Amino acid sequence: MIGVLLLLLTANTPATTTTLLLKREGAPSHVMGKNTSKLTNSDKDGRRKPKKANKKLLPEDLEELETKTYFTRKELRKWYKDFVRDCPSGELKLDEFQNIYKQFFPNGDPSKFASFVFNVFDDNRDGHISFKEFIAALSITSRGSLDEKLDWAFSLYDVDKDGFITKEEMANIVDAIYSMIGNMLELPKDEDTPQKRVEKIFSNMDLNFDGKLTREEFKQGSKNDPWIVQALTMEMAPEEPKTT
Repeated sequence: MIGVLLLLLTANTPATTTTLLLKREGAPSHVMGKNTSKLTNSDKDGRRKPKKANKKLLPEDLEELETKTYFTRKELRKWYKDFVRDCPSGELKLDEFQNIYKQFFPNGDPSKFASFVFNVFDDNRDGHISFKEFIAALSITSRGSLDEKLDWAFSLYDVDKDGFITKEEMANIVDAIYSMIGNMLELPKDEDTPQKRVEKIFSNMDLNFDGKLTREEFKQGSKNDPWIVQALTMEMAPEEPKTT
C-alpha cells in the first residue's frame, strides 16, 4: 500500500493540492494573496508596491495553453481568474506552496517534500511558479495519461535532472514523504524506514542492478504494480473553478 502512496504523492497529490491552493477545498484566506506578492515599482511615498498580473489571459497565451494542456478555453480563463485572485503578482512562491501542503499534512513536516514538488512545477527554475507552469503541471497530474504522470513522477525523483534516479535521490524524496505523513500510516516492517523502502523499490525496478533507475525502468516497474496503475489512472480532474 505504501507503494501506491508514494506514487500518489508524486503524481496525483499536486493536482489535489492545486484545488486547495485556489480555495476549491476552503484553504484559509491568509495562506494566499496577502503580503506575499513580488515587489517591484515604488509608489509616491517611496514604498514598494506589489507587482500585479494582467487581469485576463492574453489571447496568445490562451491559444498556447489550449494547445499544450487538456483544458478548454473556458476552463483556462476561470483557472487564471482564480490564480491571480489568490496570487495577485501572478507568481506563486515557495513559502506559499509549502503552506498549502501544511493544510494537508498538519501532523507532519511537508516542507521538504513541497520543495521538491515546487521545483518540478517551476520549469524555468526562476524561483516562482507562473500561471503557465502551474496549469501545465495541473494538466498532466490531473488529466494526463499514465505515461505522462509517470514521466512527471520521474522528474520529481530525478533531482539533478541527469536522466537517472539514484538511491540517494530516491532516499531524499522518500525521507521527505515519511516526514510529511508522520504517523498517519502504520508502515509494514520492510518499509518502516526510508532506506528499507528505497531498497525494496530498487529490488523491483533496477533490472540491470547498476544502482540507478532509468526513465524506462522506473515507468515499467511502476506499470508492473497494479496498485500504482489503478491509483494513477483514477479520475483526478479538478473541479472547474466557479465564476465569482
